[in-house]
Amino acid sequence: MNLDFTNEDRAFRDEVRAFLRQALPHELRSKMIARQHLEKADIVDWQRILNARGWAVPGWPVEWGGQSWTPTQRYIFQEEMALAHAPEGSPFNVNMIGPIIAAFGSEAQKRRFLPATANIDIWWCQGFSEPGAGSDLAALKTSAVRDGEDYVVNGQKIWTTQAQHADWMFALVRTDNSGKRQQGITFLLIDMRTPGLTIRPIESIDGVSDLHEAFFDNSRVPVANRIGEEGRGWDYAKHLLGHERSGIARIGLSKERLALLRRLETELAEAGVLDERDRQRLRRKLAEAEVELRALELTQLRVVAADAHGGGANTAASILKVKGTELQQRMTELAMELAGPAGLAIADHEDEVSNDGWVAAAAPYYFTMRKVSIFGGSNEIQRNIIAKTVLGL
Repeated sequence: MNLDFTNEDRAFRDEVRAFLRQALPHELRSKMIARQHLEKADIVDWQRILNARGWAVPGWPVEWGGQSWTPTQRYIFQEEMALAHAPEGSPFNVNMIGPIIAAFGSEAQKRRFLPATANIDIWWCQGFSEPGAGSDLAALKTSAVRDGEDYVVNGQKIWTTQAQHADWMFALVRTDNSGKRQQGITFLLIDMRTPGLTIRPIESIDGVSDLHEAFFDNSRVPVANRIGEEGRGWDYAKHLLGHERSGIARIGLSKERLALLRRLETELAEAGVLDERDRQRLRRKLAEAEVELRALELTQLRVVAADAHGGGANTAASILKVKGTELQQRMTELAMELAGPAGLAIADHEDEVSNDGWVAAAAPYYFTMRKVSIFGGSNEIQRNIIAKTVLGL
């Protein structure tokens, strides 16, 4: 199998690189390099720059703002975005609810939501997980009872990321308890201004309050805000999770982090901060990470090549998710080693940081990246999928 890029692919990569050099604001790039917390305005401004270029939602249908790119071009775009230190935009808008509305929404829903979602005039959050229903999502209990042209929703969601910014939530609710758990789930679009909907922040260990609980108390949601058929929410959710896992290996991100770590290791050694023994130990770990990253990249390229010929495999997404997220976490561990004791302190986001930005970001980034092996289907669940579909266990 030929894994090399064509001349057309190389020309496309050059086009993407040129655009990113010109369009990515310097301040935003600097924030990304230092792993500083991005404000809502940072994400909104960048997604609107991409949308003006026609590149905000390349994976959507062309009639709703997408691009007719090949799988290879989509891979190149994701990698170049990471290597240029560009934010990914809102994943809830781009990779999750947008493709669901495009695939299963009514024409009225598409017209109402898709242009605003692409331009991030609407900011979405995800209402899936509940206490006792995380990886076992079918155990959810939030109820929605039909009452005329509304559903009356009661229950609780948890780990709702960036609900403080959100205008709308896409949520799974239970409309039927009579059959299999997966058969009684419905997919709703919920205005965050709905009476009876309350959000409560959860401060995470990195000092950020991007996670929330959401409580529904007799909240009335129009039936017109239902996606597809009642009781088929599980099918739509599986489709959404497939989009969420696309590109979740984030090879470009790991490449960018590895390059930074190598540069930092050299600078620290030249400054006399690292002795020869520490340097040899760190260089060995960086080399091991590079070998694993290269193997993962080759696996990703094989998947891209197979997908281009209609032969993509669902199992590959699980493999890429497991190894990709483990490598992302490895990079944060190496950053902590390089930062040393100075990296243990987590500065308040409103405090002035006196040391190097990457040192101040080491611990918060280490902690926040613990989640990548959980969301999008925990790595334990992905290993079960691999064991069943590949090994036949």
